[in-house]
Amino acid sequence: MSDKQSPSALAVALQYDGERAPRVTASGHDAVAEQIIALAREHGIPMQENEPLAALLSHVELGEEIPEALYLAVAQVIAFAYHLSGKTP
Repeated sequence: MSDKQSPSALAVALQYDGERAPRVTASGHDAVAEQIIALAREHGIPMQENEPLAALLSHVELGEEIPEALYLAVAQVIAFAYHLSGKTP
């Protein structure tokens, strides 16, 4: 048996309207993270696994815009989502 705890699942959902900075709309660990992921899949919302970014975004309050320091990283995720959807930003 190991002293290390197994890593917990983490998910963060963002909303981006193209006019303002993206906002954190959901965030959670374990069962909540699984629900966020299940809802995203159910609604065809593109997802990207990025644990370091999710960890930083998990500290942003729900409904708040992401901090300016994370704009570039989140812009790359949004561009990825647009690409998966066959759209252009």
